[in-house]
Amino acid sequence: MKRVACVTGADRGLGLSLTGWLLENRYTVFAGQYMKEEESLLRLQEQYPDRLYLIPLDIGDGTSVKEAARSIAGHTGHLDLIINNAGIIHNADEATILVDMDDEAMLQLYNVNALGTLRVSNALMGLLLQGKSKLVVNISSEAGSIGRNKRINMYGYCMSKAALNMQSSLLHNHLKKLGGQVMIFHPGWLQSYMHGEKNMQATVPPEESARKIMAIIQEHRQYAGDEPAYLDLNGNAWPW
Repeated sequence: MKRVACVTGADRGLGLSLTGWLLENRYTVFAGQYMKEEESLLRLQEQYPDRLYLIPLDIGDGTSVKEAARSIAGHTGHLDLIINNAGIIHNADEATILVDMDDEAMLQLYNVNALGTLRVSNALMGLLLQGKSKLVVNISSEAGSIGRNKRINMYGYCMSKAALNMQSSLLHNHLKKLGGQVMIFHPGWLQSYMHGEKNMQATVPPEESARKIMAIIQEHRQYAGDEPAYLDLNGNAWPW
């Protein structure tokens, strides 16, 4: 049976690099496309016309997620791997407790980073349970770790990632009884486009992060346990 994956937020950065790795390693990939103006996925599709499907997807919108799930189900009867990579940061979230905070910005962060990933996993669960690996990978952050938190701002982002981690635990408790599992990754300080422009001050190219994460994912069974594995890109465990 061919290996099939779905990657959200695949337009650029880590999502694009994860998609490229999967294609190079013979996966069929359904790539969640949020920004149609980005050409990188189109160029990748030219290389892999038979194994890369571009799926319009806004994980912050329930209707979009359901339409994407129907589209994927129209092409495959199973998924082996869901990578919930899509996420956002909001500039207003830089505020500390000493100034006015933007409730709407924080709600948007929670809607995408926490609820959005849950929408995707929920909508695709029927296909995942027909696959061999039954693996959900949630791209979280060091910002979701309470045990190693040193920040005094970014309330919305940090709380949304902590909520994503709890979501991962809940899902893992269920999936492990059905032969599956959940993994959570802090992908490093990425040279990503989270603020609109590529952050070249960051230390980790997305290609490096994707390669290291996927190497760990290939050995996912050794990380199966009572709790979902919460790891960085080098395989080091992170505290909840």
